[in-house]
Amino acid sequence: MVNYNGSLLSEADSKLTVNNRGYKYGDALFETLKVVNSKIFFWEDHYFRLMSSMRILRMDIPMNFTMEFLESEILKTLDANNLLQASARVRLNIDRGEGGKYLPSNDAKVNYNISVEPHDNPFYTIDLGAKYLVDLYKDYFVAPGLLSGLKTNNKAIQIIGSIYAKENDFENCLVLNTNKSVIEALNGNLFIVKNNKIKTPPLEDGCLKGVMRKQILELLSKDVNVSIEEASISPFELQKADELFVTNVIQGIVPITKYRKKEFRNDFAQELLKKLNAKLRLV
Repeated sequence: MVNYNGSLLSEADSKLTVNNRGYKYGDALFETLKVVNSKIFFWEDHYFRLMSSMRILRMDIPMNFTMEFLESEILKTLDANNLLQASARVRLNIDRGEGGKYLPSNDAKVNYNISVEPHDNPFYTIDLGAKYLVDLYKDYFVAPGLLSGLKTNNKAIQIIGSIYAKENDFENCLVLNTNKSVIEALNGNLFIVKNNKIKTPPLEDGCLKGVMRKQILELLSKDVNVSIEEASISPFELQKADELFVTNVIQGIVPITKYRKKEFRNDFAQELLKKLNAKLRLV
């Protein structure tokens, strides 16, 4: 069952049409959520990112779009799919409805829809025996700036980059902006570790304003033994790093095991993951 503007429908009966602006123009936003036993991980961060993104895209935010309302709609959808007491992946999609060309019509009305699916692991883990090979994706580049960091339905680079990765036996690829700085992975933010220094690209470079990125930065800020830097990353820095890892809300922390000829450890990532799971148990 999917939730379309509060109505629970089968997927076959969903009301999205070919005139939907999210379909026609990518005029839509989404949040990918991890929910375990009715607890939405980092829900407040997801909600405020969504509201901020809607304002940037000049969407009229409905008065009922409170944090409590959208949370109740998510839980209602999970309940309808017998996932309320399980681990689930949720997609909350917001679009501007129908009407207009590039310029929305005056009567275009914001819609929401929610879809859910089971997810195996309730907490975050690292598979120590898994390989995770990456390379640079250099066919297309992202423009620097905060607009590139919005979680919109326009994910062309992520799609063709994922196809490229599969064709070349990579688990992921790293994305460059037009300044040729490394900004993120195809499905998450990037962190590099060198000695006791942790570095991640700044939002101004065009990387996603990731919810898990925010959690990791907060955890690192409490560690007096490391220094944190949000600064542009050159491709030359990757092979000099001790560790590279990717972060997202669904997987948590994913260590990169090899980039080109350089193989990496994951000791720091393992310790950081313990702190992340501990934080979740305390919340």
